[in-house]
Amino acid sequence: MASDRAARQYGHGQLEGNSRAVTSGQSGPHEALRERLERHAATTFRKPIAEHNRAAFATIESRVQEDGRPLILDSGCGTGDSSRLLARSHPDHLVIGVDRSADRLSRRRDVTPSNCLLLRADLIDFWRLARESQWRLARHYLLYPNPEPKARHLQRRFHAHPVFPDLVMLGGHFESRSNWRVYLEELAIALAFHGRGARLKPLAFQDRPLTAFERKYQASGQRLWQLDSEDPTLTGTIGIDKTGGGHLA
Repeated sequence: MASDRAARQYGHGQLEGNSRAVTSGQSGPHEALRERLERHAATTFRKPIAEHNRAAFATIESRVQEDGRPLILDSGCGTGDSSRLLARSHPDHLVIGVDRSADRLSRRRDVTPSNCLLLRADLIDFWRLARESQWRLARHYLLYPNPEPKARHLQRRFHAHPVFPDLVMLGGHFESRSNWRVYLEELAIALAFHGRGARLKPLAFQDRPLTAFERKYQASGQRLWQLDSEDPTLTGTIGIDKTGGGHLA
């Protein structure tokens, strides 16, 4: 079977997952994406921030201000496995993992490093609170977000949501991974609209997958994709690209 061949190619003796690839009526970026980006750029997202999210943010804001180390944000961290790995590989940074599910965050599988904080909060509110507090990230990870592959659910994708400008303003090297290339193609377009170039490439096989999804998709023989975007305030390429272009490999 093709999946068996893929597993052998990746050096696995046997499959560890049986995950299906994303299926969608979309074969390329959504035709309504640019219109949404323009609309959100011209308006202010005024949805009230939930008090429980504001309280959760307050519990770590003082730690962030006192710590002083560069910040890494792991948005949608799930069980926090990726946050722990990032903290170990960046011991001179403070890593914050955020997920809205208390159940996922409670599945502790390993010791959490001292430079890693895990927080239950909704990302839509968290990103806005971080922007209000003038956070500037060193690195930002958005790993395997729900791709919402149905075309009619475009507005559910983070890059097509009114909160996306707040995400962009947090800055830092931005990295996202997905098993659906179209999602990252759209993300590249949205980043370019806000003046950030992006590179999209196949993800090389990971000996130490960052997330359970990554491990499962690899074991199932799926092709995975990685998007990287440098902070234009550090590279000197800041600007607004109204054409919605991007750099796709």
